[in-house]
This record gives sequence, C-alpha cells and structure tokens, in this order.
Amino acid sequence: MDAYIIIGNTNTRKASLVRSLTGCFNRSVRDIQLQSAKKPLRFYARVGTLQDTRVTVEQFAAEVARTRAEAVLFCLSPEPQKTDALDYPDAQTYVAALRELGWRIKGVAVLGQNSGGVRAPNLRQYTAAPTAPVNATARDVRAQFGWL
Repeated sequence: MDAYIIIGNTNTRKASLVRSLTGCFNRSVRDIQLQSAKKPLRFYARVGTLQDTRVTVEQFAAEVARTRAEAVLFCLSPEPQKTDALDYPDAQTYVAALRELGWRIKGVAVLGQNSGGVRAPNLRQYTAAPTAPVNATARDVRAQFGWL
C-alpha cells in the first residue's frame, strides 16, 4: 500500500488539508491524478487522526484493505492518545508498524513543527500551516506528493 501521511498537533488544520486535497468529508475513496501516472490512482482518504478516532494499526490496515484502494491519505497525531498510549501510540510507532506490513511511505507532510519522530525521504515540514490559508498549504503539499 502506498501511504501519504499528514502529521500534526491539535489545531494545525490536518482535517481541513485532507478535505482540501480530496473533497472528502470524513472518509471516502477518491481518484487522484499523480504527475507520474497516466491514469488516476484510487485513494482512500481518512480525515481524523488514528489516535483521536481510536483506530489501531491492525484496524486501520483492515479498513483500508476493504476499500480496495491503491493508496491511502490519512492523519496522525505526533503524540500518543493520552488515555490509551499502548493501543494508540505516537506517529513514529504507527509508521513503523505500517512499514512492517509492507506499506510504502510515499510522502509525509508535517503541519507545524512536531513530526513525532517520523523519518521519511519525502518528509516536509509546513511550519506556517496552522496560520497560513489552507489552500496555500494544500497547493504545496500537492506539489510535494506529486499530485496534479
């Protein structure tokens, strides 16, 4: 599975960014055209962070598999869920577990400054995202991810 990840603390506009990039309100399958592809790719987009919506790595992998999507766009909080850090850990732990499942991390956009320890070749920080117009951040993230 190709994964595109939005990481950010509370109030960094993660949900607004996913909605701007995909037109998805909560979770949905969308066709997204990549610059490097001749036909659109079938994406599963999910708005809420996995920690805040209390979704484990295993539950998320099963949810994505049911969609038959080729790629996924989702959000993570850099920090674990406050009341249940074991089941809903920090972003770095989620990403490591998804990599173990064979997922390819194609892009990571960090809104604000806290990446939660995630490292990836195509990681970029958007420190002004919490205050910048969301369409400007979406334009920059779209370019980073290689989406038209």
